[in-house]
Amino acid sequence: MSEQLTPLPAKKSPYEALKYPQFVAYMFANSFITMALLIQEVLLGYEMYKVTHDPMALGLIGLAEALPYISLALFGGHLADLYNKKTILMLSLSVIILSSVILVWATHSTTQLPQHNLLPIIYGVIFLIGLAKGFYSPASSSLNPFLIPKEVFANATTWASSFWQAGAILGPGLAGFMYAYWGLTNSLWFVVALLCTVMLLISTITAPPIPEKVEEKVNIFQSLKEGIAFVFKTKIILYSISLDLFSVLFGGVIALLPIYAEDILKVGAEGLGVLRAAPSIGAILTMFMMVYFPPLKHAWRNLLLAVGGFGLATLIFAVSTNLWISVVALFFTGAFDSVSVIVRQTVLRYWTPDEMRGRVSAVNGIFVSSSNEIGAFESGLLAKLMGTVPSVLFGGTMTMIIVSIVWIRSKELFKMKVTD
Repeated sequence: MSEQLTPLPAKKSPYEALKYPQFVAYMFANSFITMALLIQEVLLGYEMYKVTHDPMALGLIGLAEALPYISLALFGGHLADLYNKKTILMLSLSVIILSSVILVWATHSTTQLPQHNLLPIIYGVIFLIGLAKGFYSPASSSLNPFLIPKEVFANATTWASSFWQAGAILGPGLAGFMYAYWGLTNSLWFVVALLCTVMLLISTITAPPIPEKVEEKVNIFQSLKEGIAFVFKTKIILYSISLDLFSVLFGGVIALLPIYAEDILKVGAEGLGVLRAAPSIGAILTMFMMVYFPPLKHAWRNLLLAVGGFGLATLIFAVSTNLWISVVALFFTGAFDSVSVIVRQTVLRYWTPDEMRGRVSAVNGIFVSSSNEIGAFESGLLAKLMGTVPSVLFGGTMTMIIVSIVWIRSKELFKMKVTD
């Protein structure tokens, strides 16, 4: 039996969410940590491919982060529902900062570590960051809805996603140029400075009270079971995050961009920065448009069309040997993905009870991490086995097939009407 889909309240100002200072601080913190970690990811990925020329080295970066995150995210969500969310954020962010400082030390010219020592340290640090994110991400995602009233969830989602995409644009876009002109170690110092700024912003946010209903829970396994069961019985949530999981798992190309930059398009570190920034530019421009024209009317149809467009743009990118055609294709992957983000995050915020936000955010985070980091491993593995271009063609084709299957199996969700 499908759940009742109650429409949101009538339309408000497109700037409604910006009236809440703590939400604004949260948005900047989210943007800066995204920027910092993506700069770090691009720097390390490009350095490791230059050293190894092995697609699997890129895939293992994703795997090293995803395994600890997936292992701990549900437990992290459980803790986020039980304890002070701000404290969890501060502690886990401290671990991320320490990990980034270790990377600065390991890559500094005076350290002079040989390759057989440097690579395990890099993978180990990424693993440690994945552990910290297993606690940070559920606490951060579950904190967000407490900073704004429920009636402006959709507007807040658009602004939060836009700020996130701003970080996702600046991070990869800057990383290639920073690598080329500053070098690896100095660029990693910039990452540390950004993470410290995130710490200061989070310190200004007041943690929400823990609901009394949650304080009574003592059995962790029962608590986790409740969170998973809620997701699986709420079809609109399950289908939306599953669609994201499988489409990005197969259709994502981000992990392979160093190969395209070096060997296919031959544009170097600067070109890699442009390629990495293109999807986020498409996403943020689309999200700013959606502040005024939300995609929440006929939301499920729009979600499926957007994921289908994502798959088509991926297929075009796969066969392109021209930098600007590739950039345009990546631009549209980001534009289409942004529609998916707005619909999915609005669904999660609106239909999740306050006392379960940490656990549901953790389940969603596992799906997202699986699609991104495990997807990066899948991309590296298939590129090694099939070749880079055939592996991206395979991924884009699988995305189109998945959208078709979900379209057929979720017809009752087309009745969903969500208006902002």
